[in-house]
Amino acid sequence: MSTSSIKTLAAAVAGAVILAAAPSQAQGMGAQKGKEKCYGIAKAGENGCASANGSHSCAGQAKADHDGNEWKLVEAGSCVKMGGKLQAFEGKGGMEKKG
Repeated sequence: MSTSSIKTLAAAVAGAVILAAAPSQAQGMGAQKGKEKCYGIAKAGENGCASANGSHSCAGQAKADHDGNEWKLVEAGSCVKMGGKLQAFEGKGGMEKKG
């Protein structure tokens, strides 16, 4: 094989490895089959990961219950039924007790 053929083959293999790793990286960031991110339902300290507004970058760091910038993984199709939203929002979620 020529040097250029080896470089081309190496680039193709590297690309395949990167593509193969992409789904597992997505799962590590909260995307799991049959699950969805639900904003506004997590209690303080029980959020899934980084907040939507950038106030922190790790799970379990939510400061307030039902913050619209905090999410938790739930079964797909259950978020809205629980009083949450599929997109981040300002304020408190529907699970917040009134009055």
